[in-house]
Amino acid sequence: MEVNVLPQLVAAFLLILRATCSLEPYDLLYDNGVEAFSKGDYAGVVRYMEKALQTFSKVRETKIRCRLTCEEQHRIDGSANTELFFDSVLHRAVCLNHCIESQIGSQSVHKVSEDVIQDFHRRIPYNYLQLAYRKLNQLDKAATAAHTYFQANPEHVEMSQNLELYKALEGVEEKNFIDREARPHQKAFSAGVKLYDNGDYEGAVVLFEEALTEYYKADAECRALCEGPQRFEEQDHMLYRYSLTELISDHYTQVLHCQHECVRDLATRPGRLSPMENYLPLHYDYLQFAYFQVNKLEEALSCALTYLLFHEDEEFMTENVEYFTEMLGHEGQPRQEAVRYLQRHKQEKELLLIGTENLGVPYTEGNYWNSAGGREDANRIPSGTDGWMEYVPISEKKNTSRIMLQHLREGGPLIYENVRVEQNSLDLNGSQRVVFDDVISEDECSELKLLAHTTTLAGDGYRGKMSPHTPNEKFEGTTVLKTLQYGYEGRVPLNSARLFYEVSEKARKIVESYFMLNSTLHFSYTHLVCRTAITGQQDHRNDLSHPIHADNCLLDPEANECWKEPPAYTYRDYSALLYLNGDFDGGEFIFTEMDAKTITASVKPRCGRMVGFSSGGENPHGVRAVTSGQRCAVAIWFTLDPLYRELERLQADEVIQALENQHLSSYINPKDEL
Repeated sequence: MEVNVLPQLVAAFLLILRATCSLEPYDLLYDNGVEAFSKGDYAGVVRYMEKALQTFSKVRETKIRCRLTCEEQHRIDGSANTELFFDSVLHRAVCLNHCIESQIGSQSVHKVSEDVIQDFHRRIPYNYLQLAYRKLNQLDKAATAAHTYFQANPEHVEMSQNLELYKALEGVEEKNFIDREARPHQKAFSAGVKLYDNGDYEGAVVLFEEALTEYYKADAECRALCEGPQRFEEQDHMLYRYSLTELISDHYTQVLHCQHECVRDLATRPGRLSPMENYLPLHYDYLQFAYFQVNKLEEALSCALTYLLFHEDEEFMTENVEYFTEMLGHEGQPRQEAVRYLQRHKQEKELLLIGTENLGVPYTEGNYWNSAGGREDANRIPSGTDGWMEYVPISEKKNTSRIMLQHLREGGPLIYENVRVEQNSLDLNGSQRVVFDDVISEDECSELKLLAHTTTLAGDGYRGKMSPHTPNEKFEGTTVLKTLQYGYEGRVPLNSARLFYEVSEKARKIVESYFMLNSTLHFSYTHLVCRTAITGQQDHRNDLSHPIHADNCLLDPEANECWKEPPAYTYRDYSALLYLNGDFDGGEFIFTEMDAKTITASVKPRCGRMVGFSSGGENPHGVRAVTSGQRCAVAIWFTLDPLYRELERLQADEVIQALENQHLSSYINPKDEL
C-alpha cells in the first residue's frame, strides 16, 4: 500500500516556514542586552540590542502594513446595514491575524510592558550600544549610537560632552554622526529649510515635496497604529457599561482621539515636549515662495491657496494669492492631498465631540495651526516664511502657580538650635534655593543608613527597576510607612523607623519656616534612597546618576521652557534632600540653567547637609555620577495643596499618634494599623 507523503511534507514545510518567520520578542532581547551589560559582555550587548531594535521596527512595520492592507481589502462602507458592517469587521480581523502571524509569528506581538515601550521611544537601547561599541573599540558605531540617543535626549549633559570627544577621535568621521531613528518627513523638511535659507530654491522644492509625501505617509502609519487595544482610564472608577453599541462607541472614540493626536505627534521632534509651530502649513508656505523664486507660478499659486486652507484670513498669503492670480491671468486650486486631509480632520473633530459626550469627558480643541507670520512688502512681492519655526506648548501654558502667591520670600528663622545656613540663593546663583548643615547628627545619620540597608528594595518607587536613572548604579528606596511596618514586625528597631518619620517632619518645618510660607507645607512623597556604584561599570562613564530635571514640570532645554503639565508632578511646590553620608566618589548635587547644561551651583553631600528649593523650572537639578561607594539620602517633596497629600504619610501619622497614646503591645494590631 503506497502512502502519499506529499501532504505531510507540505505541512512540515509550513511549520518550518512559520518558525523561521517568527521573531524573538524584542522585550526579551532587550532584557538579555541589559543583563549582558551588567556582566560586562559587550559583544552580547551589541548582539541583543541591535536585534531588539530590528525586531521592534519589524513588529511596528508589520502592524502598519497589515492594518493598511486589510483595511483596503475589507472596506466598511457607509451602509447602515448591521450585518454588512460586522461582515467587514470580522473579515478584517481574520485578515489581520493571518497577515501578522504569517509574517512575524504570534509570539512577537504579545503585550509588552509600558516601561519597555517607553525605553524604546526614549532610545535607551542606543545608550547601551554606544557604551558597548566604545568598549569594543568600534568608535564609528559608538558615535552613531551616541548621536542617535542624544537626538531624543538633548538634556543629557555628559552625552553632549561625549559627542564632542568622539569628533576628535581618530577613525570617527562626520558621516558617522547620523540619526538612525530619523523620521523621513522631518529629515527632508529640515534639509529643505537649510537649502531655502541658503537661497537654493530648486533644491528646497525637491526636499519640501519629499517631506510632504513622507508626512502624509507617516500620517497614514500613525493612524494605523492607533487601531490597537485601547484603555478607558476615565472610566476605571465607574461601573463600566457593557452593551455592544456603547463598547464599540467608547473604543472608536479612543481610536479617533489617538488619530487626531497624530497631528501633534508628526510635528514633534524626538526628545521634545512640544510640537513645531505651524508645522504642516509651513511646508506650503516655503513651497509657494520657493516656486515663485524658480518662476513656477502655477505651483506657487496652488501652494499659497493650500496654505489658506489652514489659515483662512492670513493677510500676507491672501496678498500672495492675488499677486500670483494677477500674474497668471486665472485662478488656481489648492492641492487635493491637503483638501482630503482637512476634510477628514474636520469629520474626526465632529465625531469626537459626539464620542467624548458619550464618555463624559469634555473635548478640547488643540491649537494645531499657529500663524507663521509674514513680511510686508510695499512692492507686493510675495512673502515667504522668515525661517525656522518656534515652539509652542502642547496645552495652554499655565503661568499661575501657588508659589507665586507666596511672593517668593526666604531667610526666615531656622527654629532648631544647631541648624545653620551654609549657602543661600545668592551663594547658589539662583532663587528659592538653600543649603543647611547640621540638620541631624552623625549618630542619626548612621542609624538611618542602617535602616536603609535593612528596608530598601531595588527600584522601590520606580516600578521595581533596579537602575531607573542609569544602568551604572543600583537604586534602592523605602518609605516611612514601610519602615514602621518593619518596626512592628521586629525586623528593624521601631525607634529607627520613628526617627525616619521625625527627621522628615523636621525637614518640613525647616523648609516651611526658612521660605516664610504663609500656608502649611504638606508631604507629597517621602523616600529614603541609596544609590550604589556598580563595580566594573564605572570606566569612562558619560551619564549622570540622575539626569537634569525639574520636580513639577517637564523640562524642555531647547525651548528654554518647563511645561507644567502631566506626567510631571505639577502639584509639587518645594523639595528637600537630606544627606546621610559623604564617603563616596562623585554624587554631587547640581543646579543648572534651563538649558540643562550650564551648571550654576554644585553641592557635595555630607551627613546632616540638606538642600531645599522650590520645585519649578527655576531650579533644574540633577546628580553627578556616583563612581564609587554608596550615596544615601532622605528625599522629600512637598505640596501647598492639601488635596495632594501623600496617602502613606497620612497612614503613618495615624500610626505615630497611636504609638504616642497607647502601649504598642497592648493596643495596636499591626495589620489593622497598616
